[in-house]
Amino acid sequence: MAVKSWSHKLALVMSALLFVAGIFLLPRFDLSSTGYSSIHTSRDQEFLYDGSFESHDSDVPATERLAAAELSKPFHTFTALLQTLDTMQSHFYTIWQGQWPTAIDWTAAVMGTQVSATLAAMTVAWHYRTGKSSRHDCTRENQEHENTINKYFTQITSFYFGENAFSLRTQAYDDMLWVVLGWLESVKFINLHSDSHYAPSNNLDDSAETSRNNSTGWYAQQFIPQFAHRARLFYDLAVKGWDTSLCGGGMVWNPYLAPYKNAITNQLFISASISMYLYFPGDDNPSPFSFKNPVRPSTGLPPAKAHDQRYLENAVKAYQWLRTSGMTNRNGLYVDGFHIRGWKGGRNGSTGTGKCDIRNEQVYTYNQGVVLSGLRGLWQATGSKNYLDDGHQLIRNVIAATGWNARGTGWRWQWYGLGRNGIMEEACDSWGTCSQNGHTFKGIFFHHLTIFCSMLPSTGSSENDFKTFAADDRLSAWHEKNCEDYGPWLRHNAHAAYITRDDEGEYGTWWGVPARNTPSDDFERIDEKALELPLYEGTDYRNDGVPLDSIWRLHDDQRWHLSKNIDDEDMTAFTKKQSDNRESSDVKSWDANDRGRGRTVETQSGGLAVLRALYNIIDSKR
Repeated sequence: MAVKSWSHKLALVMSALLFVAGIFLLPRFDLSSTGYSSIHTSRDQEFLYDGSFESHDSDVPATERLAAAELSKPFHTFTALLQTLDTMQSHFYTIWQGQWPTAIDWTAAVMGTQVSATLAAMTVAWHYRTGKSSRHDCTRENQEHENTINKYFTQITSFYFGENAFSLRTQAYDDMLWVVLGWLESVKFINLHSDSHYAPSNNLDDSAETSRNNSTGWYAQQFIPQFAHRARLFYDLAVKGWDTSLCGGGMVWNPYLAPYKNAITNQLFISASISMYLYFPGDDNPSPFSFKNPVRPSTGLPPAKAHDQRYLENAVKAYQWLRTSGMTNRNGLYVDGFHIRGWKGGRNGSTGTGKCDIRNEQVYTYNQGVVLSGLRGLWQATGSKNYLDDGHQLIRNVIAATGWNARGTGWRWQWYGLGRNGIMEEACDSWGTCSQNGHTFKGIFFHHLTIFCSMLPSTGSSENDFKTFAADDRLSAWHEKNCEDYGPWLRHNAHAAYITRDDEGEYGTWWGVPARNTPSDDFERIDEKALELPLYEGTDYRNDGVPLDSIWRLHDDQRWHLSKNIDDEDMTAFTKKQSDNRESSDVKSWDANDRGRGRTVETQSGGLAVLRALYNIIDSKR
């Protein structure tokens, strides 16, 4: 790529050296290794590949004592996972506010999702280790485990009250759907932990449902109705975004902008719909009372039943629309979305072609991830293996787009669409220009990958009109083998994220670039052109903001008239302008991850999610 300014040239050189330093300092990923390579934590501990654990601090916090008992896996992922969660919550969460104060509304919903999913990983790990119910085996280890679970779960309950729910009700449809997924994740965790550790002592043959209704169950069951109610409210708000007047269907992203049908809103609708079908326990809370019900005007919201078929129908039709929308590029990756050519808006305005015919070629990591949990749920609800086939193919496309096959070659520094040298990147990572949106994306991908690669159930269910399917031995083995094949790539990315931690244990956004390392003669010297920084093929509105032009803005939004009117056919010129603006990007520190917004709760959640993916999919089974 052309270098048009000395500041840009310096940024390129420094970014290249920092990245190379990271790659050559990355631990090698040999699953059969029994060597004593170590990775130091900020608390002067060592993770040893031979399965042992050494601590030079006699006063080890409870979370680390708990982790020490689990250290029998490569990279000791479980320990790193717990420490990453502890850093995220102790550094970024404020209990009295019930919030991550530096997060924005939608990223806070994702943070809650990540915490609940991590608690689920913890409870499964302890259940497999002990084979006992923690309530009936009051050893010190079990008490510490339960105390740790309760510590973080109470933060989730405080977030229920701290979440800016009233504001989120008036935001974009994708923002609403993050809320749905977040509280359903909490419901899933509560049921999992209660069923795993609080079975009734007097009758071990009781069903899981009986266990949850038993007065001796886990206290957190009392929060399920509230969490489910919020998920239901936000789903019913978001479903209004489904539109058949343009493009033959699909979710509109934002009701306050010109119609834009993007990948993330449609993928979220798929995942939220199938999750409502599978996990929503029903809701008879009539709040808010201001809701106008023409049938029963004085009673508020009508009851919503569990496992409603409409949720399944919505998921099926939404995926069918997405799959046939033409929203994937030549590499099999989802681009961001579609505008409608000639759309003018307004009551008397033209709808233009009415078709999705202006495609934004921008590629984000999370657009490849959210649909995976939807596909996993669609298989479970329909029994169609095609959904699993599509998911595995998408994952393979993503791995290829990180340059996984170019490792060890002279082409490893090229940009492959979602990274280089096998490490996942957002295009904004190397530039240091990511917003809070971009900081969140990789963690979202790995969260939904983890759900997709969970074990297929060996038993199904059939109750009235609710049915789920089971996998036979052949299908289970096929799915598990595919997911195991992703193991080396997962470990590579987990280590790449891990080395970005600073002295406080906080993760950076540009994985593979270590914290606080000054380039020296020990590192490979490369030409500045060898590290190919990403060029932007579309409009990066997630990091640069929504453009003020007639493509994105409503016709009566006067703000876009303040900028040059960009015609529908001239998106390429606008894209080039955005790319040129990045020439002013400057490296302000030898720590590339201190640029821009620096280390944030969103970047921390990325480290948490990739470690959980590695642990759940690979290391927990070894």
